[in-house]
Amino acid sequence: MLNYLVRRLFIGALTLLLITFVIFALIRNIPGTPLTVAISETDPSRKLNPADLERISKTYGLDKPWQEAYVLWLGNVLKGDFGQSFSRKKPVTTIIAERIGPTLLLSLTSIVLAYVLAIPLGLYATARSGKFDERLTSLGLYMLYSLPAFVGALLLLLLLYQKLHWFPLIGMTSDDYESLTTWEKMRDIGWHCVLPVTCYTYISLAYDARFIRANMAEVIRQDYIRTARAKGVGPLRVLFVHAFRNTLIPLVTQIGLTLPALLSGSVILERIFSWPGMGSLFFDSIGERDYPTIMGLTLMFSVLTLAGQLLADLLYAAVDPRVGYS
Repeated sequence: MLNYLVRRLFIGALTLLLITFVIFALIRNIPGTPLTVAISETDPSRKLNPADLERISKTYGLDKPWQEAYVLWLGNVLKGDFGQSFSRKKPVTTIIAERIGPTLLLSLTSIVLAYVLAIPLGLYATARSGKFDERLTSLGLYMLYSLPAFVGALLLLLLLYQKLHWFPLIGMTSDDYESLTTWEKMRDIGWHCVLPVTCYTYISLAYDARFIRANMAEVIRQDYIRTARAKGVGPLRVLFVHAFRNTLIPLVTQIGLTLPALLSGSVILERIFSWPGMGSLFFDSIGERDYPTIMGLTLMFSVLTLAGQLLADLLYAAVDPRVGYS
């Protein structure tokens, strides 16, 4: 196991190095710089003379070739310094820390809801396979999975905000949030979460339930399931103890791969609901050519993706004793 971990960590480090190198090269070679973007937003007619442009470029480290700038950025990261945002004038770590909370609020809630609902639905569909109610449930899940999240968000806003006025339109809090009591603040945030959490959840719910149903359909046809039934084992015990446990490996893989989604957010949904999360930050940073913030987010998302894959591999042994590492 130790040799396996060391090998995977070494491969992960090389992968991170390659990812950050490619992304750094791409963002430094796309049209525009933080200076030109900032000037065009404030006063499109304004032009800097060469001396001022060179002085400001040197201040922000934009006067160096991108290869040299990458080496400097990498050295600072290894020291724990992710740089300072060009557009927000704050350390990148501070900006990311401010956005993690809103993103986790949506992602954790939606992931927990998705699995809490998907596992019973998947098992129910397996137990009722071929029955009318199972076909109706599968049709509903298929329709949900086919509906893009941004379309669902717009439909929910049209119905529940514009027509019925049940939920707020955008944002994470109301205008009078600061004057509310602690309990009222929690309720206000929860009320603003309902629509975005619904949009985050329903596609994952539909996919996970169908995923569990498909894996269970393979398992219940195995010989050991028929043997258990022939020995008189009850249907619930067969379903939960004998069949469901053997579908945990693909499910664990699926759970492990959701780790990056905890912090990556959703650009489209966060823009629709004006939610101050990581997706909106990443989108805005690209538009502003905010290189340090883009690289900080890229590094974080890459680490989470690799960590999720490693975690899924390590959890194999926990759910299946036959799995070993060498």
